[in-house]
Amino acid sequence: MGLNIIGISAFYHDSACCILRDGVLIAAAQEERFSRIKADASLPCQAFLYCLKQSGLAITDIDLIAYYEDPEKKASRQIWSRIPEVSSSFLLQLDPGRPEREIREVLGYEGPIRFVEHHMSHAASSFFFSGFDTSAILTVDGVGEWATTTYGAGNGNAIHLFEEVHFPHSLGLLYSTITSFLGFGVNDGEYKVMGLAPYGKPLYVKQLMDLLQPEAEGQYKLNMGYFDFLSGERMFSDALPGLLGHPARRPDSIIAPFHKDLSKSLQVVLEEMLLEKARYLHRRTGEKNLCMAGGVALNCVANGRILRDGPFEKLFVQPASNDAGGAIGAAMAIHAVEGRALQQKKQLDHVYFGPEFAADEIEQLLKSTSLQYHNYRGSRDLMLSMVAGKLAEGLVIGWFQGRMEFGPRSLGARSILADPRNATMRDRINAMVKKREGFRPFAPAVLEDKVAEHFQLDHPSPFMLETCQVSSTIDLPAITHVDGSARVQTVNEHTNLPFALLIREFEKLTGCPILLNTSFNVKGEPIVCSPEDALKCFIKTDIDCLVMDEFVIIRSENSLHALKLILENYDIEKEKRAGIRHDVYTFV
Repeated sequence: MGLNIIGISAFYHDSACCILRDGVLIAAAQEERFSRIKADASLPCQAFLYCLKQSGLAITDIDLIAYYEDPEKKASRQIWSRIPEVSSSFLLQLDPGRPEREIREVLGYEGPIRFVEHHMSHAASSFFFSGFDTSAILTVDGVGEWATTTYGAGNGNAIHLFEEVHFPHSLGLLYSTITSFLGFGVNDGEYKVMGLAPYGKPLYVKQLMDLLQPEAEGQYKLNMGYFDFLSGERMFSDALPGLLGHPARRPDSIIAPFHKDLSKSLQVVLEEMLLEKARYLHRRTGEKNLCMAGGVALNCVANGRILRDGPFEKLFVQPASNDAGGAIGAAMAIHAVEGRALQQKKQLDHVYFGPEFAADEIEQLLKSTSLQYHNYRGSRDLMLSMVAGKLAEGLVIGWFQGRMEFGPRSLGARSILADPRNATMRDRINAMVKKREGFRPFAPAVLEDKVAEHFQLDHPSPFMLETCQVSSTIDLPAITHVDGSARVQTVNEHTNLPFALLIREFEKLTGCPILLNTSFNVKGEPIVCSPEDALKCFIKTDIDCLVMDEFVIIRSENSLHALKLILENYDIEKEKRAGIRHDVYTFV
């Protein structure tokens, strides 16, 4: 008999569900993609149903459910955080029995439930998908139960975490605090700070180091006089503006040179601290490989620095390093504990574990509208040639193909694509399509066999998890950041055939084996999941063409103004109902 395990992360942010069959990841998805609530923290009911459907299993076929943290240990930390101001209303929010109760009552599951500590889930999500026989393991995030940073090693089916840094001392919370100070949303705007950093100078490194005290071995401490996140109302105290000599930035206000310099300084401090602790971990383990997970591991600039300047020869970062990845880590950790041989012998090379939609389903949707579209069923080569031509002409393409990606990056299944050689493309997509800050960079998707010709990268990078310098003889202004770097995705025919073939068609026309690739969504919304989501995003934005499977809709051939107004009014009402905070790192 096989072993069927469901993994769940929930009730914090980025809730997700996955299913393993004999240690093989069959399906995984975040709840936000179905609910359309960004960073949805609720029990992943729709993702759960999707995983069962994708695997062809009934709920009675599930041998156990693995949950990504220990609710009782988490509750003890939450209570400690609020002492001496524990109120009756706060105590009512604490319910360590909630995960099990809702799994049973809402999902209807009657079998065994196992709890895996948060940082063990992170560690397992990376090591057991790394393809390494042995490896050092570093997990860094805001906070789990009590741990904020862990050091460990993996060997075969076993993971040993031998040291922890405990809350409230946290590199993740340090980064989130400055993110909040800079006027960006917590758990949402850290990417913006990373993108803003290259525009600044490291003028505030000394001041930020006053917030952080490195200690022996893997330890460090925050100077809590500058922080206020224990109250749960804001991230920083009144002392921080005094230290930095500037007030906190109001959200959506002008970004001044100070904000750029502070972003750069924060990035430098994070990189130096991670390098210091990576060197310590290397001394402790003697390993040549490093696995990383946790929200901080999504800082691709720091990852590139660790690999270039650190002591490890190889680095694997879990593509879904945030709490969503905790679902697959918890499931795999339990699979390993059960003494089963791990089936994931090679390194994870794709994350296309989400829903896909048949051509008949897409065509039925299009037929139910008044939209004019082109049907290329049975003529994929012709469609790819046409789309490549549109890209070469400077058009922006919404690209919807195959199974959706798991994790925070769009990797050629739910993507917005454009010509990276077009100097106006970055500003156009930021302003008119993504509707976000103009300083934010876009990533290049490059054919894997051509990457070394255009970037200082000597290995595949399929998940956009490290940056490197652009070295191409082709001018690539739309994907080259202000410091000459890029966050590269390598693409091959084995893992994503349609996307690779499209890039090759574009290369035939232009000599450039690279496309600009960004996530198929607008600011404040999750990445699209269904054909309906893609169609709505296409209508609301200024995307020129929408390609869904082998169907193509061209904006210039349709009148979309009325539909756009209807959807915009719907979005206003939806925002009124949303209740997720992004001004403070929530601990409940």
